[in-house]
Amino acid sequence: MANQKIIAKKQEIVEEIKTKANESSSFIIFENHGLTVAETNELRRKLRENDSEFKIYKNTLVTRALNDLKIDLGINLEGPKAIAFGKDAIAPIKTLSEFAKTHEALEIKIGMVDGEIADINMLNQLATIPSREGLLTMLAGGLMGVVKDLSICLDLYSQKLEEK
Repeated sequence: MANQKIIAKKQEIVEEIKTKANESSSFIIFENHGLTVAETNELRRKLRENDSEFKIYKNTLVTRALNDLKIDLGINLEGPKAIAFGKDAIAPIKTLSEFAKTHEALEIKIGMVDGEIADINMLNQLATIPSREGLLTMLAGGLMGVVKDLSICLDLYSQKLEEK
């Protein structure tokens, strides 16, 4: 019979996974075996810069937690995997994609973004979206163009009125 302390510890880990999954805008499951300790630390640092983190759990505990949340990721939880959790939906995807470009040992598998299962194709598309700051800059640039055009029109209209 299993030790009660071990069962309690496993249940605590399952609850931790469920909490992180619920509190995160996105979580990404990826393979990281083959990364050196220095590369893993570099990845952790880059994820922390974007208010994200990654943890390695036993697949059985992840499966149990996701089943409790009624999330079915199928065979994507076979073999050694890690999970990146992010408060921003896009930040961990972008970070992992950029890191995977220079580190072949990292392979993104599947994820959940804003409550929807995202396959590798969807994750690759999301990775190409500019950052939040970039999108806000683009929006501000667009609005400035409209304001500039409006001011030119008003100036021309006022000059026309002055001619009369």
